[in-house]
This record gives sequence, structure tokens and C-alpha cells, in this order.
Amino acid sequence: MNQYLQAKKGEFTKAIDFFKKDIASLRTGRANLAILEGVQVEAYGTKNSLSSLSSLSVSDVKSLVISPWDKNIMKDVEKAIVAANLGVGVVNEGDKIRITVPAMTEENRRELVKRLNEKMEKSRITIRQTRDEIKEAIAKGEGEKEISEDDKFRFMKELDEEVGRANEELKNIRDKKEEEIMTI
Repeated sequence: MNQYLQAKKGEFTKAIDFFKKDIASLRTGRANLAILEGVQVEAYGTKNSLSSLSSLSVSDVKSLVISPWDKNIMKDVEKAIVAANLGVGVVNEGDKIRITVPAMTEENRRELVKRLNEKMEKSRITIRQTRDEIKEAIAKGEGEKEISEDDKFRFMKELDEEVGRANEELKNIRDKKEEEIMTI
């Protein structure tokens, strides 16, 4: 494998991993703790992640339960969840907060698929930018006589194959997530 591709190959993996993490928070009509990942609670004078202040669990297919360790911050936790605008129902039960995930309408599902496609496109742009950087490095290497013209074409072919694999993996992940979203 060529040294130019080897040096930047991790960038492709990072883009794919970021995409996986980014789409985990998209609702699929089922209760999933990933939707709470980005929720920040203003408590004790600073912003804290919800998971650092409470116990999170899935009680059934349509609801999550949040049990703050300090009951004095219950209102702060509830306020943070409402402010996060997750499209879920929030009920304060005194000692815990129950979040109900509403059934998704066809319109909700289509909107989520649209957001999923936007997120995939951002990841594909990252992959393209990395590809362009590698192409420039290969061209520069040939220009400075570090590699031969044959090596340049071979390296470019290997790069195109690697980019193709990365894009195919993104597409497979997206297709799987779209199926989860569209399944009733």
C-alpha cells in the first residue's frame, strides 16, 4: 500500500465512526438512550452531561427513565430535557423523570431520513476532502521525483478503491438506519 494513503487512512475511519455516532441520536420510534447523549444540565453552577448526574435506563420500548442521584436537581434535569427539544414527552414523577417516545408519523420519518441523508453527505464531504489531500500529496511526490509516474497511477487507483470502500460503508450504515426509521 502506498505511504500517502497509509498516512491518511485513519481519516476515512474517523469520518465513518463520526457518522455512526452522529446518527445514533436520530429517533427511530423506539426508546433509545442515545437520544439523551447531547443533553446538558445546568446544575451546581456548571453544565454537566445528563449521564454524569443521573442513572439512565430504558423501561420499555416507548419510554426511558432518568433517576438523578441528587433529587434537588430534578427541576434542572427536566428543564434541560425540555430545552433539548427532542420531540419526546417529559413527565416528572417526583423521584424520577419518565420520557415517553411518541409514535412517529410518516412525516416525522421522512424528515428524519432527510436529516440522515444530510449527515451522510457531511461525512462524504470529509472523505472527499481527505481524498483530495492525498491526491495532492501523490502529485507533489511525483513532481519532486519521489515516486515514478507508474507509482502515481497505481497509488491513485488504490486511493479511488479505498474511497469507494469508505463511501460504500457509509451507504450501508445509512441504509440500515433508514430501515430502522421507516419500520413501523
